[in-house]
Amino acid sequence: MIQLEQVSKQFQGARGVTALHDINLLIERGEMVSIIGPSGSGKSTLLNLVGGLDRPTSGVVSVDGQPLGGLSDDDLTRLRRDKIGFVFQFFNLLPTLTSLENVGLPLHLRGWPRRQVQERASELLTTVQLGARLHHRPEELSGGERQRVAIARALSIYPPVILADEPTGNLDSSTGSDILALVRDLHRRLECTVVIVTHDARVAESCQRTITLRDGVVHDDVRR
Repeated sequence: MIQLEQVSKQFQGARGVTALHDINLLIERGEMVSIIGPSGSGKSTLLNLVGGLDRPTSGVVSVDGQPLGGLSDDDLTRLRRDKIGFVFQFFNLLPTLTSLENVGLPLHLRGWPRRQVQERASELLTTVQLGARLHHRPEELSGGERQRVAIARALSIYPPVILADEPTGNLDSSTGSDILALVRDLHRRLECTVVIVTHDARVAESCQRTITLRDGVVHDDVRR
């Protein structure tokens, strides 16, 4: 589902920084993979490349058999819209929209009829145990509830790939455990490919596979 072939990423500036160096990586369809490593090891950079949010300096990134390098910005936007769900540490919900509207937004962008959007968004919010919070705005929700809304939004198109950047990092340990259990349950039921960047050892150990990055290279790759 995800393949990186000799991928490197440099950031230019007064001092050039190599975030990733000659990464070769294959993630199979349906795997749940954690990526760990110290700050500055290249974890979020790798996730951004896989998600088409950034482009490598060299090498090839492919998602579902599609090399991303030859895609235009519009094509990358369509790929993200149709195949990738993103979950972020700080939720990235639109503050003026309700839970229902935040979850339905990706579907509106795809031109779905309003009734179908509301049905799907309601179904997903019920799945993540927020059926009683459909019309609440983010400021009216707890951190854990906001993350559940973010997860429901990421799942709105039933994407084959979910990319999560520190999904429990802004939550207390109990709420983080609940979110992790939810992600694992959804992964099992939907059979999607999940890649989680995390500093949390509990999150890493719950995944089928853990990839450790250090200084921009794969230091270890452990399957369970």
